[in-house]
Amino acid sequence: MTAFSALHHADTPLLLPNAWDHASAATLAAQGFEAIGTTSLGVAAAAGLPDGTAATRDLTLRLARQLGAGSFLLSVDAEDGFGQDPDDVAELANELANAGVVGINIEDRLAPVQQAVAKIAAVKAAVPDLFVNARTDTYWLGDGSQAETYRRLDAYQQAGADGVFAPGLSDADRIAALVKTLDVPLNILYSPLGPTVAQLGDLGVRRVSLGSLLYRRALGAAVDTAVDIRAGRPPRGVTPTYADVQALSAAGPHA
Repeated sequence: MTAFSALHHADTPLLLPNAWDHASAATLAAQGFEAIGTTSLGVAAAAGLPDGTAATRDLTLRLARQLGAGSFLLSVDAEDGFGQDPDDVAELANELANAGVVGINIEDRLAPVQQAVAKIAAVKAAVPDLFVNARTDTYWLGDGSQAETYRRLDAYQQAGADGVFAPGLSDADRIAALVKTLDVPLNILYSPLGPTVAQLGDLGVRRVSLGSLLYRRALGAAVDTAVDIRAGRPPRGVTPTYADVQALSAAGPHA
């Protein structure tokens, strides 16, 4: 079992914050987060590109190469693998692993199950130690059918996925029922209106991702600050100093 995989089998769920650049990752690492993910929305939006359109393959690889040598364990959100050919997805996974990445998140976008299964199997064959977190979009793009969610996630774990992900699912009873059907760790996307991390752990969830939440909160904080200053109010919240941020870059990806 790899160090990253072991974090999914600890007494408490792995809380995985998601970064979008070097500074955000380094700041999170400085707060003691042992593992950090990336957010495809944050990477895409920061570059003025749409999320979920395979437009950020090269940017994602570049970020992985920046962060892969860091002091933290890095998992990468790779959308649907940035392509439909399983061999191409496996090649991407190999490039990520060579950059120091220990986990990859692959979404199905409700494509035919066998398409996602083929990608998962190809990645595990190419890079057996890479933790594959297989995501179904039944709650985001579908009608939230429990039966369809079970069917897809079971197929993915049978294909070799090390963990499975059902973003959009926040009902405690449904989460607990889903956990009972799985042989691999369940990942849930944190919702401010849903269960806490501790409550999710009690339900059997082993990984809690923050997704694009930190990036979106950062945008909101930037706007709030500008509006406060325009209105003659001092800005709220914590503000790192120029020197603090400069130090992150000076220290390199190990910060």
